[in-house]
Amino acid sequence: MARGNQRDRDREKNLKKKAQTKTKTEVGKGGILAKKENDADKMRAKQALGM
Repeated sequence: MARGNQRDRDREKNLKKKAQTKTKTEVGKGGILAKKENDADKMRAKQALGM
């Protein structure tokens, strides 16, 4: 059975989908590392208040 160009279309669609998910992982201007550092600062502040 021949699939025609279905395989090519699906491959292109998948590449576009992966490109969109890659851009979603970046948070703000600083990226993921900046978010992790910000979250760590917030947790340190919470822990300081609790003690």
